Amino acid sequence: RIKADLCEQGEQISRQRIGRLMRQAQLVARGKRKFRTTTKAKSSHPVAENLLARNFAADGPNQKWATDITYLPTQEGWLYLATVMDLYSRKIVGWALNERLHTPLVTAALRMAVERRQPLGGLLHHSDRGSQYTSEVYKQALDRLHAVQSMSEKGECWDNAVQESFFATLKTELELGKAQWGRVQTRTEVF
Repeated sequence: RIKADLCEQGEQISRQRIGRLMRQAQLVARGKRKFRTTTKAKSSHPVAENLLARNFAADGPNQKWATDITYLPTQEGWLYLATVMDLYSRKIVGWALNERLHTPLVTAALRMAVERRQPLGGLLHHSDRGSQYTSEVYKQALDRLHAVQSMSEKGECWDNAVQESFFATLKTELELGKAQWGRVQTRTEVF
């Protein structure tokens, strides 16, 4: 990332030289945290078939969206972030933060995405099997969009790798793996 940033500024430098200069300055890159799953599906809610099948490419905007939730520690307790990503541009088109991990969190992120992008019918909407995404309220929101629901296989984090990768980058870049701020400041940093 340092090499890419320097290239954008017109500087030509090798990764080896960057590494040597960082060692001399006693700087180290932040490491990624180990992945752990937190999804809990309610067995009483039906799940959708995995139609995305790890095909994260899209030919145009608003054809395929992926969504997920992550936990952010704050000095005042957890803050939960739900995002909706357009797989064509890999941009976050909708997001929501809340202190509670309930269905309104994911419906707020979906509502923002719909208001910003106005997708046509036939959108493929992919998520994990979390109870928020299998809820009747969320299914009704997708039905109103005429969206096709797709869900990851049980325990397969790779089925939603684009979202997991985004969350890993966000947490690494903003040092969100540890509680640094209160909820208000954490919201501002994420925004």
